[in-house]
Amino acid sequence: MLNEFKEFIARGNVMDLAVGVIIGAAFNKIVDSVVNDLVMPVVGALTGGGFDFSNYFIPLSSAVTSPALAEARKQGAVLAYGNFITILINFLILAWIIFLMVKGINRMRASMEKKKDAEPAAPPPVDILLLTEIRDLLKTRQP
Repeated sequence: MLNEFKEFIARGNVMDLAVGVIIGAAFNKIVDSVVNDLVMPVVGALTGGGFDFSNYFIPLSSAVTSPALAEARKQGAVLAYGNFITILINFLILAWIIFLMVKGINRMRASMEKKKDAEPAAPPPVDILLLTEIRDLLKTRQP
């Protein structure tokens, strides 16, 4: 069973997947920073007051009196729609970046295919050229 596990782990697909997950986690941190540190402050400033969306909520209990989401959650049930807006913007930015990456890769592949099609065919080997010359000479020779 240990040998089977080693074979499974040693496959290229598993390693590619592991690398993808690790890079995805690191990329997620970058997108989180873009959303939280760059986009949300601008959106908050445009909507007035320069506040953070993550503290927007609707109290679902009369016991909730705190204006801060963390404290309000301790006091009772809340509908934290601001956090959802932040995560939604995060997702849209990530989806847009992935779309642009795929579009760029597709363009690169298309240009590589055009280059392959545009390249002239390799000249025939020397022995084929010699045989062609001999054939042509034999055709012109009188019997």
